Amino acid sequence: MSDYQMGVVEAKFADIIWENEPIASPELAKKSEEILKWKKSTTYTVLKRLCDKGLFQNNKGIVTSLVSKDEFYSVQSERFIDETFSGSLPAFLTAFTSRKKLTEKEVEKLRQIVDSYKGE
Repeated sequence: MSDYQMGVVEAKFADIIWENEPIASPELAKKSEEILKWKKSTTYTVLKRLCDKGLFQNNKGIVTSLVSKDEFYSVQSERFIDETFSGSLPAFLTAFTSRKKLTEKEVEKLRQIVDSYKGE
């Protein structure tokens, strides 16, 4: 996979694929027209671009992902924290929670995540 980056519109298109895969390319074009108001040519152009980036493949008219949605967003999150907070998760959490307070449920989930890494 050569380039994990996608724009907002490409990400919406990728979501259509992830939610429906495997999907035939004509069906993908139809869904893109309904959801994104795209012409068939736009669908195929963007699909080719995302295939060239190594995110998806179009094999005999059947589109599937090479990278899962979870993996894609994990890499995006890591990149954001690396570039914006010098790789510091505590710095990110400090910035994030300075304006948005966490619920008790969110705090407990974070504790569970941290505790699960303590045992490794």
